[in-house]
Amino acid sequence: MASRKAGTRSKAAATKQTQRGSSNVFSMFEQAQIQEFKEAFSCIDQNRDGIICKSDLRETYSQLGKVSVPEEELDAMLQEGKGPINFTVFLTLFGEKLNGTDPEEAILSAFRMFDPSGTGVVNKDEFKQLLLTQADKFSPAEVEQMFALTPMDLAGNIDYKSLCYIISHGDEKEE
Repeated sequence: MASRKAGTRSKAAATKQTQRGSSNVFSMFEQAQIQEFKEAFSCIDQNRDGIICKSDLRETYSQLGKVSVPEEELDAMLQEGKGPINFTVFLTLFGEKLNGTDPEEAILSAFRMFDPSGTGVVNKDEFKQLLLTQADKFSPAEVEQMFALTPMDLAGNIDYKSLCYIISHGDEKEE
């Protein structure tokens, strides 16, 4: 009996930890929006197993009148989830798309271009110059505003891994 209770406790603790880890995505949306996403997920999850798979996508497309969807297109959709697409992953994908933030790995890859030695930091002054002069140029005020929230080491280099986390997940100090 005691071992059964211990197993129940650890299962409950694991469930609570899983809820805590995934609860951030639920805070991105209002309850009505979550319900709409749940309905959309249910429409796509044709076999009702709680996971969107290739056959679910193919059947959904078929119901919408598109019969010949290339396998590569279906595979690419599933790859966005980086694993099984349950409702939480589905909601996370929509959160990323709707909030206009690239996935954390895409942002890290962009920063790695400026860090050929793989140190995890980029030079603040060089990066500032790029922001002011390249592509979608930042104003000096925008650069300073960004640097105010940017984690830096003692030498004044940007810790881009921490910055990517802030961009993707928000600054914990803001909450």
